[in-house]
Amino acid sequence: MSNKPIIIGLGEILWDLIPEGKKAGGAPINFVYHASQLGAAGYAISAIGKDALGDELMEEVKRIKINHLIERVDYPTGTAEVELKNGIPKFTITEGVAWDYIPLTAKMEEVVKKADAICFSTLAQRSPVSQQTILKLLSIAPKDSLRILDINFRQHYYSLETIEKSLTLSNILKVNDEELVVLSKLFSRKGPEDEVCRWFIEKFNLKMMILTAGASYSTLYTSGETSRIDTPKVDVVDTIGAGDAFTGALASSLIAGNTIQEAHKFAVETAAFVCTKAGAWPEYEV
Repeated sequence: MSNKPIIIGLGEILWDLIPEGKKAGGAPINFVYHASQLGAAGYAISAIGKDALGDELMEEVKRIKINHLIERVDYPTGTAEVELKNGIPKFTITEGVAWDYIPLTAKMEEVVKKADAICFSTLAQRSPVSQQTILKLLSIAPKDSLRILDINFRQHYYSLETIEKSLTLSNILKVNDEELVVLSKLFSRKGPEDEVCRWFIEKFNLKMMILTAGASYSTLYTSGETSRIDTPKVDVVDTIGAGDAFTGALASSLIAGNTIQEAHKFAVETAAFVCTKAGAWPEYEV
């Protein structure tokens, strides 16, 4: 049995259709890729179709050597049209696709019961089937595992009810500055971002809240600490997957026993590196 930490990405896997072609992605799977590159035993839990796009996606997953529990189901493989403006992606995500129908399996339950960290989002809960699978798996995860809710608001695929259910099964909440505005309105919170973030920590008994603000800064909050780091200036190719790289690096570093400040610095540096590469799964420089 490997001594590597077990880190799981739970939710959507799809093809990002960018102007130059298609790139494999999906926030939870991106998270697994980066955690795996950084030494974890990463597992992608999702579903793809029994179609050519699904075959290609499975080949990509195998090529980059991600452990996976990806089921083949009778729905098309997921895609997202990605429009890049100054390197910033805007997504239009196809509905009624395979990752909306992730079935619960005994193998998934077995792996999740050993997890050191799990990352999931609200997006993959837009359909009842996948939501039921995700919430069940989270409910059986070890109590001391990192359970990271990466809000990931896309289009209209979120609700207050889904967010509240997810937060009760999480101990880390990750949002960006735009998502914090939406979240504050949903929960009728007003005031400075520090105050709002600390309210969420107290309200939902979180270990940590992560706030990212793109090219400006990021802040980690715990009940007793705050770590704020300005985003380093790099030559940006695109920002696809950078936030997921941040989360994967942060989780890996925290599990390794590093301090909040050390883990934060490592996460920022990893995200900056990914911004200098195309797509969500760049090759890491050895």
